[in-house]
Amino acid sequence: MKMKKWMSSVLVAGAVLTLATAAQAHVNVYPKEATTGSYEKYTVRVPVEKDVNTTKVKLEFPSNVKVNSVQPIPGWTYEFEKDKDGVNTALVWTATEGGIKAHEFQEFTFVGANPKEEGQLAWKAYQTYANGEVVEWTGDKDSKTPASVTTIKTGVGEAGHEHGQEQKPATAPAGEAASAGGNNTLPLVLSGLALLISIVGLFRKKA
Repeated sequence: MKMKKWMSSVLVAGAVLTLATAAQAHVNVYPKEATTGSYEKYTVRVPVEKDVNTTKVKLEFPSNVKVNSVQPIPGWTYEFEKDKDGVNTALVWTATEGGIKAHEFQEFTFVGANPKEEGQLAWKAYQTYANGEVVEWTGDKDSKTPASVTTIKTGVGEAGHEHGQEQKPATAPAGEAASAGGNNTLPLVLSGLALLISIVGLFRKKA
């Protein structure tokens, strides 16, 4: 009976680790929470899940977010897509030096003017690989390819500030960030191993 309980706990811990690792493999936009009416610095994190380089990334803006400022990145060009009225609707980054290699990730940064109302922003992303395959990160949160979501909450905002000035540097939450050129799932793997070791130790004491 004790062995069954031990095995169940290990399986649960493994499932939690798998889900967390899978979430990190998705295209994500940070921060996950922002304030109404603010100029926010957004970061798009693009990992490579395949053994093929990623050579193009397209991000569609929610209709109630205004984007006019983007940070240039060496090895990449960028271009805004516009609607018939000249409003920016998406950003497309294209690699000029090979793109993002397997087991690597790249971050793309821009500044957006948040809406004045609370709600959720769904960022639809399209990841193109060197072999022509396109992964559409446009689904709901339970799909295999979910769109990244930012929750907008009431805040002080940027009243009186110049257009295009961000509120503050936006970084991924502690534990989600990783050093450039490394695998951003390492902290999750180490945490999962620590959890498994703790569970094994607990059931050994009870045995």
